[in-house]
Amino acid sequence: MSNQKKDILYGLYNDEEYLLKAVDHANAEGLEITEVFTPFPVHGLDPKLGFAESRLHITGFVYGMLGTLTAFLFMTWVFTRDWPIIFGGKPYFSAPAFIPITFELTVLFAAVGMVVTFYIICGLGPGVTIPTLDDRITDDKFCIAFDVTNAEESLTDKLKGFFSQTGAEEVNTKNI
Repeated sequence: MSNQKKDILYGLYNDEEYLLKAVDHANAEGLEITEVFTPFPVHGLDPKLGFAESRLHITGFVYGMLGTLTAFLFMTWVFTRDWPIIFGGKPYFSAPAFIPITFELTVLFAAVGMVVTFYIICGLGPGVTIPTLDDRITDDKFCIAFDVTNAEESLTDKLKGFFSQTGAEEVNTKNI
């Protein structure tokens, strides 16, 4: 993220239905939406914004397989090479006995790996401060934001007209 400040023109909506209609209207007019903020996931918003399906589930599978291999190979090595002891009448290599630990490490690696990957992709983490446009966005308001840093006055007026046409409750500008 660059250190240059941006002027953001944004409109707040009270309902996700108005937000979806406004996104459709912006797409029809060819307006370039910088960002959309919602207090909860809105069904059908991602395709309207042109977002592809997340690939986070693929990384979850990879991390899970890494956990499975780690657990299974480590227990195989411990019980057949490093510390071969027959206990309870089981042979050195007893795959059914490995299943509970293998399952637990699969879930652990997948969960921790997906969280770390998500935080890295989103630029989150300790010490990171993300500027917010309006505190109500995380509570009960829906927001469409446009970058008007180097925009002409006519485009800014067009965007303000867009917000009034689409039912925005408030229209504000913020420098972040």
